[in-house]
Amino acid sequence: MTEQSPQTNQDGETPQAEPELSVFKLLGSWLLELGETVLPAIVIAVLINLFLAQATRVYGSSMEPNLYTDQRLVVEKVSYRLHQPHRGDVVVLRMPERGPELLIKRVIALPGETIEVRDGQVYIDGKVLEEPYVSQRTSGKSTPVAVPEGHVFVMGDNRGASNDSRSFGPVALERIVGRAWVSYWPVEYLGVVH
Repeated sequence: MTEQSPQTNQDGETPQAEPELSVFKLLGSWLLELGETVLPAIVIAVLINLFLAQATRVYGSSMEPNLYTDQRLVVEKVSYRLHQPHRGDVVVLRMPERGPELLIKRVIALPGETIEVRDGQVYIDGKVLEEPYVSQRTSGKSTPVAVPEGHVFVMGDNRGASNDSRSFGPVALERIVGRAWVSYWPVEYLGVVH
């Protein structure tokens, strides 16, 4: 038997096997690709959450029969940068002194208006407010409250079970996170919030 000599190239050198990528190089390459994909996605998600929209959940029964506990909503944050809330808007409030949970209420009275509750009705500037979203009369009686500039008066739709401006007063506009826009869960409640 004859011994085979290693093959040589044109220069008479024995070619070396190309070194395989090390585990560290593969891991580094994978992390770089992951960072190029995931990091921008996280930044975009944070920016959307901070400035455009966020998801929230309804806690409690204060907005029944229109919103129910554990219902999931998308809160849009853009429109109130362009204009003040409108009467009837369902808004999400941050009230740190009342705990970490966001409150969901309906705007009833606007800055400069006077609100009063009597005879089971809500009065704005002395006129009965038509409230098709309420399924019961508004119990109790309140003295007239003048809503200051830069504030709104909010109430829950379930007037008998709502902690709202009747107890904590008008809410400063900067406390409004945004407008409850779309319900997305459970699926049977999918749709625009009214």
